[in-house]
Amino acid sequence: MDYQPRNRELSWAKPLSIDLFLKVLNVTFLHPFVAWMMPLCMRAQAMSWSHTAMQISLGYASFLTAMYFLGVLNRQIAYTKARKVDFEEEVIVITGGASGLGLLIAEVYGMRGATVAVLDVKELESGEARGVSHYKCDVGDKNQVAKVALEIERDVKFFKSFPTVSTNILKLGTPTILINNAAIVNGKPLLDLSLDEIEQSFRVNLLSHFITLKAFLPGMIRLGHGTIVTMSSVLGQLGAAHLSDYTAAKAGITAMHKSLVAELKATPDIKTVLVSPGQMSTPLFNGVETPSSFLGPVLEPVDVAREVIAAIDAGSSETLAMPFYARWIDWMNVAPVGVQAILRRLSGIDRAMNGFVGRKEKIGEKESLI
Repeated sequence: MDYQPRNRELSWAKPLSIDLFLKVLNVTFLHPFVAWMMPLCMRAQAMSWSHTAMQISLGYASFLTAMYFLGVLNRQIAYTKARKVDFEEEVIVITGGASGLGLLIAEVYGMRGATVAVLDVKELESGEARGVSHYKCDVGDKNQVAKVALEIERDVKFFKSFPTVSTNILKLGTPTILINNAAIVNGKPLLDLSLDEIEQSFRVNLLSHFITLKAFLPGMIRLGHGTIVTMSSVLGQLGAAHLSDYTAAKAGITAMHKSLVAELKATPDIKTVLVSPGQMSTPLFNGVETPSSFLGPVLEPVDVAREVIAAIDAGSSETLAMPFYARWIDWMNVAPVGVQAILRRLSGIDRAMNGFVGRKEKIGEKESLI
């Protein structure tokens, strides 16, 4: 069955979500600059500094300012100084970048002058993209990844021998940005999964991260800088019915990423970005519906791509979780088990896969975006 795009004929209320309200609040009432405007306006009207309203507004503005600077300090302690990112010198490897989120990121960076290598078993959905080179590769196969890594290194040496070659031809080299984005979804109860499907799921969803890191991280260490983006999922913290293999792999990815961050402390200019999104409107999750578009809105790939690109551009490490509930989901695991059961029932997380259709392809051709 072919993927059918999500219905765009939205009611007037459907675009409204808690994330939209928070976004508005963050640039208005919760912004320190706006908060300081209130006491200034009161003072302009000759209100006394000792007036109760003036004292409250000053206290509120001071509180928001303190929270802002504490946030800056928190990021400085956690992520250290940002590295300089020059996209004319960057070589970006994106797994599962033939379509969806991966392709969006690849096209943006290709147009901005970066050299992009997409690793996917499928051809580019767009046919071709400026600045993007496609390597047919199963990233769950260590031999194929090792071969592609050598091809990328070989290609740059070849083109450096011909400095007058057309700039339309890609010049690849040692990757400096690795975006592990490839994923597959089986969407079956555990007992309905074949051992081959489970093995394939873990190869693509989990082992591929280890394989690509082993292939490309040593080059970043030699260069002394780089960025690693790990595409995980909020389901790695929650688990969900019909997704035992997928959620187990995503939980493993998150744990692996945190261990990697600790191991890279000695190389501060290698930055790490962990992305844990909620449900996205991609073919992999075709047929899955969330019960509340207000509390748990479905993410569009372009919105996730925007956040990932901004984090890479900033040259800093980052932990991205979206939408709003994904940033607080860890607190659910410390709640009493009875409360957890109620929340799962109310959220409908274990019923969401009942209408799952997904991308119907052969087992060896499922690799794509999350």
